[in-house]
Amino acid sequence: MSKLDESLGDFLPDRTLAGRLAQALNSASGKGYVSYEEIEREAAGDAEDVLLLGFGWRLLLPVRTKRCAEWDDRILLAEPGEIYELPNIVKWLVDDASKTGKWNPERALTDLFRTMREPAWKQIPILVEQLMERSQNHRISAIQIKETCEGLGLGDRVDGLIAELKGSGVMSPQLRPMTDLAKTQEGPLYELNPCLFILAKQE
Repeated sequence: MSKLDESLGDFLPDRTLAGRLAQALNSASGKGYVSYEEIEREAAGDAEDVLLLGFGWRLLLPVRTKRCAEWDDRILLAEPGEIYELPNIVKWLVDDASKTGKWNPERALTDLFRTMREPAWKQIPILVEQLMERSQNHRISAIQIKETCEGLGLGDRVDGLIAELKGSGVMSPQLRPMTDLAKTQEGPLYELNPCLFILAKQE
């Protein structure tokens, strides 16, 4: 069992699928993406299940979209010619887990945002943890993000931090009709990456 396989097994109950997903993530980690053909060769007939599992945890995202890059606009097809990419934070998680055998979002967030030259990189794991605590079904509103940033003394940088959290793969905007947005004071909604919710439960 590889260390990456071991780390996924900590929170994925099906050890066989966890191992095959680990192979797909390992294949994608160097270049940032993996093809359906690569997954099919390694998945021993379970390519579709591997893709469903990876997409459900937002570990692998189909490159194909309807209109934009938001996660809920991606089109998951399990067929030749399809390409699947890793969100930036997942690249760091996979690299760290491959070395340590542990799925450690706190360390991955710290290392990624420090590399991004984010001035408040030390606070990013705290910010993400607090967003997770406030979220419902992995969803968080723009107002809640603003309030959380203000509570950490980052209120003057909300827009920039939202952009960084999106670009890093920590979260993605939820596509909602403008009529729905007009009915709420919360503003846009975001989906937090579920693979980051493992942190508090494991440590």
